[in-house]
Amino acid sequence: MEITLVTRDGERLRFPIAQSDVLAGAEAAGYFLPAMCHEGTCGQCQARVAKGSYEMGKHDPAMLPKSDPAAVLLCRCIPKEDLTVELPYNRAQVLHQKVPVRKAAITAMQPAWEGAVSLTLRLEPDAETGSAAEFAPGQYMELTPPGTDIRRAYSLANLPNWEGLLEFIIRIHKGGAFSTWLAEQAKVGDIMTVRGPLGAFVLDEMSTRPRCFVGGGCGLAPILSMLRHMGEFQDSNAVHLIFGANRECEIPPPAELESLRATLPQLNMSLAVVQPDEEWDGFHGTAPAALRQHLADSTEPVDVYACGPPRMLEVIEDLLRQRGRGDRLIAERI
Repeated sequence: MEITLVTRDGERLRFPIAQSDVLAGAEAAGYFLPAMCHEGTCGQCQARVAKGSYEMGKHDPAMLPKSDPAAVLLCRCIPKEDLTVELPYNRAQVLHQKVPVRKAAITAMQPAWEGAVSLTLRLEPDAETGSAAEFAPGQYMELTPPGTDIRRAYSLANLPNWEGLLEFIIRIHKGGAFSTWLAEQAKVGDIMTVRGPLGAFVLDEMSTRPRCFVGGGCGLAPILSMLRHMGEFQDSNAVHLIFGANRECEIPPPAELESLRATLPQLNMSLAVVQPDEEWDGFHGTAPAALRQHLADSTEPVDVYACGPPRMLEVIEDLLRQRGRGDRLIAERI
């Protein structure tokens, strides 16, 4: 049997496969696709089968959109014949070597906003990769605290840099293994294991469409990285940011968001709060509702970059489909 992978920018990658899932078969052929758990529970290896029959192993149904019956998780997809698989990312996101695993020291920890911590790491020099932090804005890293087998994925909020700095915004979940370690044990100087970069939630820099970024909670982190990248390269695309929270205290400090306009003057923003105080003068409702209002008078297609919980992404997907303007959704679950 043969697998043909078709990337978003039209590249075709072909390889033979025996009795394995598509993800494992790709790795055996030297193609390392964006993935994390390899168990059907994270949704990072989502793609769609354009041609051919297959079986789907055990997986979390919430990781696949209900609107697309051809959507699959490549780590659970067992081909029964030749398959053609469409990947939701460009050729550049397909690696030819295993994902790097490095050590990094905690250099700073401080509150980001209520219920969230800003964590900064510095990579230790590596004989093969040097000291630099190389990644595409929007990607994430897997972090493992010292002396544990805990492994969690968090998106980077900063830009690639020669200093080896990695910045994350991490929501504290009561009772969570990583959250408990971060809140009660972590300290500056601790050495963590870092695996990455990973993920295909990155900018399509060939597109000239207006861009709308929608973030919920710590889904703002990769969006900050993308917006900072646009500002650094003086990207001229029209851009709108929508950030949603349940309460006002969960919104980032205004200075954090306003600083983006220093390098990205065309940036407009909508802050959506579900349960605001009486004095709130922003949007009253959810992030998808704010997106609906933003697009109400627009007839041109847009690229929507959304990062948040699965339900938020489903609502946005439905909204764009109903709008019928050929909009494109690039999404990441948290």
